[in-house]
Amino acid sequence: FFGLMAGYYGGWVDNVLMRILDMILALPSILLAIVIVTILGANLTNAIVAVSIVYIPQYARILRATVLKIKELEFVLAAKSVGASDWHIIFVVIVPNCLAPLIVQSTLGMGAAILDAAGLSFLGLGAKVGEPEWGLMLRDHFTLIRQAPWTVLAPGGAIFAIVLGFNLLGDALRDVLDPMNSLTKLSH
Repeated sequence: FFGLMAGYYGGWVDNVLMRILDMILALPSILLAIVIVTILGANLTNAIVAVSIVYIPQYARILRATVLKIKELEFVLAAKSVGASDWHIIFVVIVPNCLAPLIVQSTLGMGAAILDAAGLSFLGLGAKVGEPEWGLMLRDHFTLIRQAPWTVLAPGGAIFAIVLGFNLLGDALRDVLDPMNSLTKLSH
């Protein structure tokens, strides 16, 4: 939403929204998530909410950049010329054309979000004892790492595998959905 408004309206709306998001981006994501979880209370739901809030600026910046490109294209100008409202242009004309970069970023960002959520649980700010969560499993077996190092292999390996899987999926989606990539393939 922030990226849509900043990209479409520009001017002071763009400046104010992007400076606020820049301030959020200046903080490390895990530190900001710790602050949010501390304010909301330590549980898995609040950890997920905190991690989601932390990544909003990244999506907003990608959406803004995409909107800045798309709003100057002919089909958007045609919608304006027939008298379509700003909301119609934004949500019916522009948003569907912005989905590809957001889908790619969501798959790439999922790995970082999983790492942050596991980190919060490892620190005791996410899942509670008894809930199946990889960060909590790592914390529970951390004291045994010298005597039985294999106890951390399952949760650590699961985190590694799922993060790697999301990163590979994001790379593949970027290759498929990036129009510049398909133009490069056609020219060779």
